[in-house]
Amino acid sequence: MEQKGAQMNQDPFSCSICLDLPKDPVTIPCGHSYCMNCITTHWDEEEKSNRCPQCEQTFSPRPVLEKNTMLAALVEQLKKTGLQAAPADHRYAGPEDVACDFCTGRKLKAIKSCLVCLVSYCEKHLQPHYEVAPLKKHRLVEPSKNLQENICSVDEHKGHDTVSAAAERTERQRELEERRGNIQQRIQDREKDVKLLQQEVEAINHSADKTVEVSEKIFTELIRLLQERSSDVKQQIRSQQETEVSRVKDVQEKLEQEITELKRKDAELEQLSHTEDHNQFLLNYPSLPALSESTHSSSINIRPLRHFEDVTAAVSELIDELQDVLRDSWTNISLKITKVDVLLSEPEPKTRAEFLKYSCEITLDPNTAHSYLKLSEGNRKVTALDQPQSYPSHPDRFTSWWQVLSRESLTGRRYWEVEWRGRGAYIAAACKNISRAGNECGFGRNDKSWALDCHQNSFTFWFNNTATSISVPQSSRVGVYLDHEAGILSFHSISESMTLLHRVQTSFTEPLHAGVWLYICGSSAEFSKL
Repeated sequence: MEQKGAQMNQDPFSCSICLDLPKDPVTIPCGHSYCMNCITTHWDEEEKSNRCPQCEQTFSPRPVLEKNTMLAALVEQLKKTGLQAAPADHRYAGPEDVACDFCTGRKLKAIKSCLVCLVSYCEKHLQPHYEVAPLKKHRLVEPSKNLQENICSVDEHKGHDTVSAAAERTERQRELEERRGNIQQRIQDREKDVKLLQQEVEAINHSADKTVEVSEKIFTELIRLLQERSSDVKQQIRSQQETEVSRVKDVQEKLEQEITELKRKDAELEQLSHTEDHNQFLLNYPSLPALSESTHSSSINIRPLRHFEDVTAAVSELIDELQDVLRDSWTNISLKITKVDVLLSEPEPKTRAEFLKYSCEITLDPNTAHSYLKLSEGNRKVTALDQPQSYPSHPDRFTSWWQVLSRESLTGRRYWEVEWRGRGAYIAAACKNISRAGNECGFGRNDKSWALDCHQNSFTFWFNNTATSISVPQSSRVGVYLDHEAGILSFHSISESMTLLHRVQTSFTEPLHAGVWLYICGSSAEFSKL
């Protein structure tokens, strides 16, 4: 029983001001009890003195405080049973909590804030709002440190209409529900999109797996055919080898037999030549057989053949042809792979920051550079000179115009910038198979290249030998954007702002290469590091 008593809730006996067991408990006329010091101090500090902190009943004059002997005895009994009156630490307000405005000393956490009183209350001090009729009408909300922000000053309402918070809340609630409806609809749309994308992922994976499987079978068959042809060539070589060796050995064998027979006859003649009896010599001489006609010429004439070396040359030629076919086919296959674009194309960039997302590093190919062009800065800069450079001969080298192409094959979305200096330069994009000689090889002078002529005072776009003048302020930096799959190629002037100079909409059938054409000594162009 004593243990049960110790577990009894202390709250009914606590002073609602200090929230501790009352010291020198007194009861005021309304029936509520407090520590004598707590209620005296509260009344002294309150602007509206002589008011009960719980029921807010006011007394005039201030009542005389008499000790509540029964409550005092009960408190003493509680102390003897070991009941600790202090609330647990977790009930006290920390720096991040909203504190009860009514608590004195160490404040408890507020559990509600009143929008009418503009005061925050702990559980104890909130009770009147649940018990007193006028207070029950007050609007209670979750504890807030910024209650004053919910109230406008009187001056703020001068000159305009006002509505009640409830009416405004109704309107805002309607707007809120409408916004929530829009959000929920968007969630449904996005979930549907996600489901479609998941289905698309499964389709892509299935298609890719099937294509890999079929491709492997095709390449395996190609390898089998090559191995079969290799075996056929080997078998034919060995068969011809056997035939020719057999023919040679047959002739060799007959010649060796003829040599043996001739040696035998020579021996007989030698023996006859040593016969001392003339009559015997004359008698035996006619009996010697005459030499038979030789089946072969008196000497073997070996024709100056290369034996099987021509076969080696033919196989090497086949390898070169296969490499050319595979290279061209691979470019086509690679292009088909990169053209797999399931999603709708992304919006075309508008700002330089958006273009820079697709920036790529361009390096120039020395094997394509005209002999009067010098490459530097890691093959990113080209300068036109008045003396030729000692480049080795190469089939990809331009020989008519002072042009150079990039090493990189460009597909997908790519962006690069070129800084040009001097009296002029062509900034271009071209196909790999553009001509390397003749007037038709000039960038923009054919249907294999697109070029922007950057002159000191103007811009001109060239394609298929047709010029388009561009009237915009001239700048020394040009940006080029390529969306290979969408067939977009655009040229932009880069200065303090980014200005579109010309935009091409076409269909690219092969990868492009960045290019530069310089036509005046001393001019230069450099691909910027972005």
